[in-house]
Amino acid sequence: MNRVVAILAFLSIVSAVHAQKLKTVTGTYTYHAPENVTLEEAKRTALERAQLSAIADAFGTVVSQSNSTILTNENGRSDSHFLSLGGSEVKGEWIETTKEPHYTISYEQGMLVVTVTVSGRVREIVTSSIDIVAKVLRNGTEEKFESSEFRNGDDMYLYFKSPVDGYLAVYLLDETTQQVFCLLPYRASGEGAYRIEHDRPYILFSAKDEPTDPSIVDEYTLTCTRSTEFNDLYIIFSPNPFTKVNSSDSMNEVQPRQLEYEEFAKWLKKLRKIDIQVISTKKAILIVS
Repeated sequence: MNRVVAILAFLSIVSAVHAQKLKTVTGTYTYHAPENVTLEEAKRTALERAQLSAIADAFGTVVSQSNSTILTNENGRSDSHFLSLGGSEVKGEWIETTKEPHYTISYEQGMLVVTVTVSGRVREIVTSSIDIVAKVLRNGTEEKFESSEFRNGDDMYLYFKSPVDGYLAVYLLDETTQQVFCLLPYRASGEGAYRIEHDRPYILFSAKDEPTDPSIVDEYTLTCTRSTEFNDLYIIFSPNPFTKVNSSDSMNEVQPRQLEYEEFAKWLKKLRKIDIQVISTKKAILIVS
């Protein structure tokens, strides 16, 4: 009986993997940046929208009128066919970039225009995604402190909640140095990932809010050496056990473990291929001096 169950389970896994095969796509997007947007931020926005456009062309979209209105007001242009897409509205996900994005920078009537073409592999979302909630908090541990903009010296916390038990890891990419820092699991925990209980709200990076052992908590203050810096917070969750990527202790004892972005990207790519239930959410963070 156990042998039959094992065979059926194996066939189910094979079927799921087959349905989740990767597709190679190419996307191009032209972004007309508002006056207050820097070149670095414009390139980031153009790249994200090129990826979304490629996914939409491959698998289609679920149109949300409210999202369309918000995005149209933000961009201020007539390319509404794309602006009806929100990050959670496309029926697929970007797995890996296979070719270095190509950017063309120009100015039209004093307005910055960024065009980017990117190629990569995408995967169709054919199962219901786990509805996690993740909010970056600035200088406070309540949800009302959610923010994507920080000043030099601000404290950062993360609100997280999942409807199912699972495992969580959090990484921070410094776009200036292309170094990735492992923020969670905590350095002193000895765990491969941080264990999450279903329906329980967590305030991460706060010792007073740690439900098990406050002594292991790493608390973080964001700093910047330039007038403006961009970071990306990667929030990786799965109902299945996984182990964080190998990283090295920083020479600065204040900083968390770190590794090159290329190594992190390879690890995440492999993890998402192995586990189709992995959710990888990216939160952009702006830090100003």
